[in-house]
Amino acid sequence: MSTRTLYLFSSAAPPVFDIAHVIEDAQADGWDVCLGLTPAAARWLQDSLDGLAALTGRPVRWDYKLPGEPDVWPKADAILVAPATFNTVNAWALGLTDKFVVGVVAEGIGKRIPMAVMPCVNAAYVQHPQFERSMDTLRGAGVTVLYGEGGFVPNQPGQGNPAAYPWRLALDAVRDLPQTD
Repeated sequence: MSTRTLYLFSSAAPPVFDIAHVIEDAQADGWDVCLGLTPAAARWLQDSLDGLAALTGRPVRWDYKLPGEPDVWPKADAILVAPATFNTVNAWALGLTDKFVVGVVAEGIGKRIPMAVMPCVNAAYVQHPQFERSMDTLRGAGVTVLYGEGGFVPNQPGQGNPAAYPWRLALDAVRDLPQTD
């Protein structure tokens, strides 16, 4: 079995602090992992970025490369966006690509890269009418959405338990995404 490349994209939500374990689990599942972060998540993990790069064997990215620079990552076979904050979900669905990870996944829809997203938002955020529209937009674009029953279930503000974030569910879902050539 050949190794497949997984782009693991994470936003600044508390479960991101477990990302090293998630990378290890994905690698145990046979993935070559490339880690991309939102700028806020990169700030949260700044003391760990060198170690995360060593773990993946690739630079951790949170910004677009400059014109003419070579791409330092192989082509993605699948993309997992988790934890995905309210901002990341809505920016992706609306096509607002000022952040590297959102730009890659927005383009990934057109490239037909198999993708899954698992939000990490509280119950107050999901009351905003744009959130459900964004979830529907991503589903309609072919993204596997792990939200609600059988996915991430929002908690009340301030009541989240980062250790309960269902990372294994997300990794299993990305494993089961259809393969493309």
